[in-house]
Amino acid sequence: MTLIFLFFLYSFGNLLVYAQDDEGPYKGKFIGKFNNYHHQISGDVYAVDEYTLLLTKFNYDGQGADTFFWAGAASRPGPQGFIVPDEYGKTDVLRLYFNKDFTLTLPDNKKITDIKWFAIYDLWSQNTFGDIYIPEEFEPPSIQKITQLSGKINKVTSGTIEMVDAKTIRIPDFVFDGIAREPYFWVGIGAQPDSKGTKVPDEYGYLDPLRTYDGVTISLELPGDLTIFNIDWFSIYDYEAKRSLASIIIPNGLNVPPSLVKILPHKSDLTNCLQLHKKLQVSWDIFGPQITIQLAGQVEDNEYMSFGLSGSRTKSQMLGSDVAIAHIHETQVYATDYNITALTPCVKVLGQYKGVCKDDLLGGQDNNQVHTGVREHGISIITFRRFLISPDSGDLEYPEDGSDYIIWAIGRLDKNQEPTFHDYYPKTNIKVEFKSKDPIMTCYPFTTTDRQLLEPWEKGQIYDRNVRLFRAQLGPSGGKRGYQGLTKQTSTTLAWYINGLLVPEIWMRRGLTYSFKVHGGNNPHSAELYHPLIITDEPHGGFDRLSDEAQSKVRVLAGVEYSRRGRPRPTAAGSLCIAAHKPEQDRRLDDDFLTFKKFNRTLNYTCDPENSPATLEVTPNSTWPDIVYYNSFTQPNMGWKIHIVDSYKSGFGSLRGNIFGLSMILCLLSNFERLFI
Repeated sequence: MTLIFLFFLYSFGNLLVYAQDDEGPYKGKFIGKFNNYHHQISGDVYAVDEYTLLLTKFNYDGQGADTFFWAGAASRPGPQGFIVPDEYGKTDVLRLYFNKDFTLTLPDNKKITDIKWFAIYDLWSQNTFGDIYIPEEFEPPSIQKITQLSGKINKVTSGTIEMVDAKTIRIPDFVFDGIAREPYFWVGIGAQPDSKGTKVPDEYGYLDPLRTYDGVTISLELPGDLTIFNIDWFSIYDYEAKRSLASIIIPNGLNVPPSLVKILPHKSDLTNCLQLHKKLQVSWDIFGPQITIQLAGQVEDNEYMSFGLSGSRTKSQMLGSDVAIAHIHETQVYATDYNITALTPCVKVLGQYKGVCKDDLLGGQDNNQVHTGVREHGISIITFRRFLISPDSGDLEYPEDGSDYIIWAIGRLDKNQEPTFHDYYPKTNIKVEFKSKDPIMTCYPFTTTDRQLLEPWEKGQIYDRNVRLFRAQLGPSGGKRGYQGLTKQTSTTLAWYINGLLVPEIWMRRGLTYSFKVHGGNNPHSAELYHPLIITDEPHGGFDRLSDEAQSKVRVLAGVEYSRRGRPRPTAAGSLCIAAHKPEQDRRLDDDFLTFKKFNRTLNYTCDPENSPATLEVTPNSTWPDIVYYNSFTQPNMGWKIHIVDSYKSGFGSLRGNIFGLSMILCLLSNFERLFI
């Protein structure tokens, strides 16, 4: 298969990508070469889309007095035209160009079909230094519509499939019943779909078998260096049954825009490489009694990669697993040995550590030996070694014969560089034969585009002088739009829901007494569901996890008492009430909900039969800071702010959508109007 080369050029927001078909780099539709009249003008011009020109190998000596990129609809270049901003979006006099590649966007939503020529033109002398003419009936690259999917075996339908650019396939109104053994998005070459094709990650970058789709519109990015120019078909393919459930043929020579995707080449030197997700791959080699493992991930500076053996011999399971948590912090490289004894960050439960804990905290030892680590182009590449059969009884054995189930995840690190919430993880079983007869090689280059930051859900706020009672219970933290987006802090799986709102900001007045009815769980044997409520002057919580020195620096305002030995004990541990995802709901899709209200409607709310909440009463006084925080005694980053005010008017500026506040505004406007009557 022809290799694909990408050249990526950023010019203050201008994005240029080369993708290659069989005839060379694909830059868009070729218009022609510049005609040169003066000042050494040369270069090629392409149409990237309806509004954008690509100039390649462009030259100009920069000696013109008042020279600009110039375009118009007259019969030939002249004063009747308009300036085309340069690659920086500016209309400055042109400088020297030597063999430059860049894009230009026509101003005021003008299209290439609206002009007859494009020139380098000097306004002072009214001379054309170089030009190119747009052919008659020229069609710039645009989204190309193909045909619909229709399946005879399974329920597979769609709207008309669109080729958005050289690497992007959009499927409108996609319906799939999910009833198949091992269905994937699948592409390849040849007359019809077969098992020799290539798996395409789903719209979230996962390589798991396809879920059920119910009339949604999705966009798929062809993996690695593939483009629509080197595939012949696209299919919904059942790999285990070796049959296509529905497919379309990709026409040759589609007039589509170049892809806005940057390819980040990475190739492992190890024998085996398995693509786990669009953002993560694992490589390995077994030599003697040791296995060398390399994790390569497209992760942020504050994220970790994890990989290891499943806690079950019959499926991929996090509980009981033996994993390496790998990340790079400044100049330090880590591939730390962890055991997962509970589905929560590491906590002390009745004096014993439980959760995602380092081996050395559980009485074992770290048997991972870091070999190399580097971070380049946004990819962390970490190589480490360990024994197949570890001397640590807490470590699982890597099998030389047969296969075993694995787990992986990508998540965030907290302020102590410890793993917390994992944003990416598989939902299906993954089985690997580590010493297979034929090497496993499914990896492909990483790709990236300009990321659009997700808009957080609207902030919850409780600002009402009449509200003195708060009901605190647990619920999902809600992904990047939820706790992470609202607080800008690392989240865990759970967060506090106060009066039905996800981590709302609360206003309290000094001198008034408020009560929290706490439903955070009262079983201290549970690592996951024991969350007494506390109020402190620091934003993270998890007071019980802190060292004695760190605890001494935190002012606890409510929720903790001390034993005779000076040990902290929580006072607000009530029966459990929790909101949870429904069994069929995939929490990895939480970011699809545009509002918290829509997300909240999908949750199931349950309470322990005893329904006996703990009561935490607080009366803020003059010694309290202006901002304090409610949180969990056992886990960090589950709560948020309480504003302490001398009167509710002092918190007025932060008011948002509150009935009381609106009435105050109306009252003020009314009084203001009377002054002028």
